[in-house]
Amino acid sequence: MRPHTHVLFVSVLLRICGGSLDFKVVDLTHDHSNTTIYWPGNPEYNFTILARGNTTGGYWYESNYIGTAEHGGTHLDSPAHFYKDRLRTHNIPIENLVGPGVIINVKNKAAEKADYQVSIDDLKQWESMYKQIPEKSIVIMNSGWHERYPNASLVFNTDSPTDSSTFHFPAWHEKAIEWLISERSVNVVGVDTPSTDFGQSKTFPVHILLGQANIPGAENVANLDAIPEAGSIIFVAVTKIYDGSGGPARIFATVPIKDTSSGCSHGLSFVLLMCALCIFIQIF
Repeated sequence: MRPHTHVLFVSVLLRICGGSLDFKVVDLTHDHSNTTIYWPGNPEYNFTILARGNTTGGYWYESNYIGTAEHGGTHLDSPAHFYKDRLRTHNIPIENLVGPGVIINVKNKAAEKADYQVSIDDLKQWESMYKQIPEKSIVIMNSGWHERYPNASLVFNTDSPTDSSTFHFPAWHEKAIEWLISERSVNVVGVDTPSTDFGQSKTFPVHILLGQANIPGAENVANLDAIPEAGSIIFVAVTKIYDGSGGPARIFATVPIKDTSSGCSHGLSFVLLMCALCIFIQIF
């Protein structure tokens, strides 16, 4: 089938489905700015205006310089971050950065215990409410911590946000990670806190387990209350840094919209979108 025929085919399918895709897109990313939170020891965010104004040619022109550590704000930890000879940022297959969204809600537990760690029981409770965690899922803890951002004292839960020994925030238990690795084949594991290991961790077992299994971790994920615990598709669009141990990411989700004017399901609309993207890539 020729390229123009591909495009025509997809256009016809979209028209059959009512002319619109029946999902909304939800941003799960904190702004990358001078309020970006970094782990102690990293340089601060640098945003320098190189040009911003009218030119002698009569047109408006803007250009900026940015300097940032890989691991700050909403970002991805590449497997190589904590395990030798594992995938660096540019090596991660792009298909591993998209998948069904699985949101593990532990807000009540985290409110009672700041150092709460997501357990196997939490994962099984999610499955009892929905279904088995799908393969290639993106599994993210929702502790409610994303609402504290960008106040570093609240995010790290300490009066000394430059002293990591004082940090108290929830994350994953290593037993839950071992279970996800051995029992469910997931693409990414994430948190709405600064680390996939809880605040008082000294040995970072979750980082190590994920790295060894070549599974990236997403940290400081935002706006998780805006998507359902099941039924979304999550995309982790990390900056493709060559040899990187991570990088800033624009994380977002597609969520089904009930639309009686359209005969297509969210799944079909998503397939059509992916087809259109693949065709675009083939053409160009």
